Amino acid sequence: MSTHLSPAAARRVFLILTATRWLPVGFVIGVFTLFALERGLTIQETLTYFAAQGVMVLLLELPTSGFADAFGRKSVLVAAGLINVITGVLYVTANSFWQFALAAAFMGIYRALDSGPLEAWFVDTVHLTEPGADVDQALAAQGTIVGVAIAGGSLASGGLIAWHPIADRSAIAFPIVVSIAFAVLHLVLTLALVHEPRLANKSTRVRQALDSAKDTPKVIVDGLTLLRHNRILAGIVGVELFWVIGMTVFESMLPIRMAEMLGSTTDAGALLGPVAAAGWAVFALGSVIAGRSMKRWGVVRAAIAARIFNGLGAAVMGLMLGPVGLVGAYLVTYMLHGVGGAPHATLLHREASAHNRATVLSMNSMVMFAGGAVAAPAIGWLAQTTSVQTAMVVAGLVSVFGAFLYLPALRHERTLRRGDDKGLDGDAAPTPA
Repeated sequence: MSTHLSPAAARRVFLILTATRWLPVGFVIGVFTLFALERGLTIQETLTYFAAQGVMVLLLELPTSGFADAFGRKSVLVAAGLINVITGVLYVTANSFWQFALAAAFMGIYRALDSGPLEAWFVDTVHLTEPGADVDQALAAQGTIVGVAIAGGSLASGGLIAWHPIADRSAIAFPIVVSIAFAVLHLVLTLALVHEPRLANKSTRVRQALDSAKDTPKVIVDGLTLLRHNRILAGIVGVELFWVIGMTVFESMLPIRMAEMLGSTTDAGALLGPVAAAGWAVFALGSVIAGRSMKRWGVVRAAIAARIFNGLGAAVMGLMLGPVGLVGAYLVTYMLHGVGGAPHATLLHREASAHNRATVLSMNSMVMFAGGAVAAPAIGWLAQTTSVQTAMVVAGLVSVFGAFLYLPALRHERTLRRGDDKGLDGDAAPTPA
């Protein structure tokens, strides 16, 4: 009897596991930062321990990319789910910098393993019975479910912290414990619902995994060579170094500044739940604005504007003196974060081709994680030695400079447009992209 799921059944499993994968994330957005502060870490230590996650993802993203192909999507999903549960336990029991850094490192391992296998399993399962079938509608539905799940988890997290049913326990630890419970549920559902064909023998799978890991240096060298010979692409990828500085402000510094304003990590945690949920709503609005902006002004101009105003928004967050102003500035900034995503991705794909697209996307992701591993501790040091507000303003303004790295792409886009205009006038043929 075949264990293959029908396309409809595979779609249901895919969306269910998407929901259970991202719901726990909503419970802990901002909470890990507040929990570390509550456990006695300084601001600098709190932002520095996060770097362990970025370093692990940076080191493992490419070496683990072939694991799902070698050992099967289900095996990797189960391993990732188990590590996610361990990560939650490490976080909720952490009491020192190194314990939090260990938890962050495990989170990095989880993210490296979890990146892609569920989507790959779904597409492969559908194609077993309907070769070449389009899965765009399911992927679109996935995006919606991710947003809803994170927003729902964030709202519930804020409610749990405000409720604080166990007076002698940390209110901020409560949503972390709940997130662990949902992570266990996700692991159980993965074991029960994911089915795939029997794979090749064990020795063959191990050899495939080793081959994938051995290819890592070559992929990195190929990516660096590509960036060295393509100034436009190098600029686009370089934007991530500045973008992640802004992200550190409106994602990691927001809980710290909120706790500073309210004088309580618990009160800050209760408020951040609904604020994070609203943030995801305005992020989606930003994506809609991005589509219209690209049509009206062009892709590069939309990307430049988003980068400038997002960085300025992060700086304005640091200037706010009260919670209302901080939340308002955050929502505008996060909306602009959403505006910048689509233009940036479009520009990456413009410079990539079929044979190097995966390399281009991997290099973009790796630069972002590498930048974050350096930026977060630096911003934490600045906040510790000056003030949280100063660090937010400086980091926000520095992130604006990433817009200048889009200029080679802007000049190229103008050249193409002039070529198209001449072609239409009959003076010259359009310049090929």
